[in-house]
Amino acid sequence: MTKGGLKAWPGSSPLAPSRRAVVTGLCAATLCAAAPASARPQRIVSLNPCLDVILVQLVDRRRIAALSHWASEANGSTIASLARTLPKTYESAEEVIALAPDLVLGAKLMPVATRQALARGGLNTALFDVPETIAASIAQVRDVARAVGESARGERIVARIEAALRAAAPPRGTAPVSALVFMGGGFASGRGTLMDELMRRAGLSNAITRYGFTQSRNVPLEVLVADPPQLLLSGETSAGAPGWAQRVTQHPALAHVANRMQRAVFPQRLLNCGGPVMIQTLATLVRARQSVTGA
Repeated sequence: MTKGGLKAWPGSSPLAPSRRAVVTGLCAATLCAAAPASARPQRIVSLNPCLDVILVQLVDRRRIAALSHWASEANGSTIASLARTLPKTYESAEEVIALAPDLVLGAKLMPVATRQALARGGLNTALFDVPETIAASIAQVRDVARAVGESARGERIVARIEAALRAAAPPRGTAPVSALVFMGGGFASGRGTLMDELMRRAGLSNAITRYGFTQSRNVPLEVLVADPPQLLLSGETSAGAPGWAQRVTQHPALAHVANRMQRAVFPQRLLNCGGPVMIQTLATLVRARQSVTGA
């Protein structure tokens, strides 16, 4: 489990896509200034699925030289259908250099060897950190927008995120619903994570806190049985295909608390990124809350 409480992308590549390598945030300072229209990059490669999600909403498809291959995976990406119509790479420096992009978007934690290879190839590269808060994730959108010369479009995305945050707020006076978002591998997000903040904004209190856990971790089945949250959300990789965490939460022992704990599905593809994905995440959390409170 990772610090941010979001699932690491599976598999491996020359860029070693860990949680920190796939969930992105603050722009490298060299590319954060607004670019004039004449200087906007016209061949952009994204090496990161979370940057992919932002990029496709910021620029016309003709300016996208390639996305990461993760973006086209339906189980983990919110833009899979669109991504399959665009070029992709497996994030190797050789592939990227061959595309001759004028801007490469990537994670700061990409391997040093890859970063050095891109530098030797003379490629303009913007590297990003991990947003661990809603504010940092919104800043990420603005920074990427400035890097690609589309600040106005970036502000439109930010406006949609802010509208989703306002819409997610529970009715005044409504008590928070205790909840766990049970992710692949059985992990639940701890305090101080992006998921924890999104839960709170949607009117959910993270039950991991009352269990005495201070960070993202496995929540033992025994704890759920002894002190169940009002709501348990578990991942689903695709419709009708339960993930590991969902199979755990279907353990017969939980039947004993079925009258005290409601369950809802939390799609796996919403566990990987912030940015525009937060709009869908918030809507899912709100629907789950409403299934308990009716409001």
